[in-house]
Amino acid sequence: MRWREALSPVRMHRVALVVPETRSRQMLVELARSGTVELDLPYPPGADAAELDRASDAAVRSGPLAGWVGWMPARDLAGLQEDLAPIGAAAVPIAHPRGLQPPTLLTDAGADGSRPRASRTLVDTYGTVPYADVDPSRLAGLAYVLMFGMMFGDAGHGAILLLMGLALRGRRTGRLAALSQAWAFVAGAGLMSVLFGVLYGEAFGPTGLLPVLWLDPLASPLPLLGAAIGLGAVLLAAAYAIGTVNRVREGGWGYALYARSGVAGSALFAAAALLTWGLAGGIDPIVAVAVGLAAVALVLLFVGLLLEAGGGGSGVVQAVVELVDTVVRLGSNIVSFARLAAFGLTHAALLMIVWDGTTGLWGPGWRAVAAVLVFVVGNVVTFALEALVAGVQALRLEYYELFARIFTSEGRPFRPWAPLLPAGGTDRGENP
Repeated sequence: MRWREALSPVRMHRVALVVPETRSRQMLVELARSGTVELDLPYPPGADAAELDRASDAAVRSGPLAGWVGWMPARDLAGLQEDLAPIGAAAVPIAHPRGLQPPTLLTDAGADGSRPRASRTLVDTYGTVPYADVDPSRLAGLAYVLMFGMMFGDAGHGAILLLMGLALRGRRTGRLAALSQAWAFVAGAGLMSVLFGVLYGEAFGPTGLLPVLWLDPLASPLPLLGAAIGLGAVLLAAAYAIGTVNRVREGGWGYALYARSGVAGSALFAAAALLTWGLAGGIDPIVAVAVGLAAVALVLLFVGLLLEAGGGGSGVVQAVVELVDTVVRLGSNIVSFARLAAFGLTHAALLMIVWDGTTGLWGPGWRAVAAVLVFVVGNVVTFALEALVAGVQALRLEYYELFARIFTSEGRPFRPWAPLLPAGGTDRGENP
């Protein structure tokens, strides 16, 4: 599979389906069997056998011919044409109507009966990828497990999560069968948690089983905070890059140039990054470049917002208010990633309390039993609580900070017309 095909929805053709009227039902049967065409029908399609009669009545008729229009994957057109040829029918590509968005079919969306990847589900719960946009599911999955691991950084807890993911793999029966498709997602989150746990020197808390390779969260909260915001800046830069590509694909460079999630928004974000670098390092030329770039970005944003508002005095006021809101949101979005450090600190603090309680109780006889009980129960409670918190917070950052820049609209999923066929799939007496 080519990388471009993996990052974009399946290419769609607008098709006209034409057949002699006497064989219209045969054609509908073939379409139902193929399951590759979404018909444009003047009513919500059904799934019962009577759907064939309704679709037949909805055909456009001209002399001896009957026809329909719809959408289908370009890759399936040749096969459908071969299936329709024996009954004298044809499927012909036609011009794409201006302003009409094709339906979206993704290469890994489970259209072939297989279950979609967990990262695909992560994007689908936010919305359907518009047909013109890049599909960010693989990158979104990587970003999610990376953020989760930073908040859930403990080698012991991560190893348990990794084993849970591996246990889900291949489950086809039982209560956990529905979660089997998420095994790679759970295992990836566990593996990333192990990695951060090794960097933090955490294994079921500050037990001393691992040396600190990078930093101790509780001893170095400010460097951890800076790393979290830095990671957030990298993820936001990727979101802006994908958003700019999407704006170009949706409306061309003219549209992307002024968009808040296009060139103008990306330029403002880059200016903020350069300004931070210049001020932190005392590099005046970089500060000057950042100020100039920010001025250009703000002008482009204002023009775009003014055009959206419709111009005029009220449009100017609305554009100014939205411009200020855009600047404030940019700062808050970057700072929002500080929660990666905050919840990483919370995880470490809870495990430190558990470990201090364990070592404080440790002693001969019943004290050893009590210490082990505190250690086990404390780790179980912390694992459950922090896994839930890290999962929710990573999802929140994904949706509100990243996807909000990648998508500005929602597509509609491809729904092939595939009603139930009569017994035997016959045409009930039409002329052969």
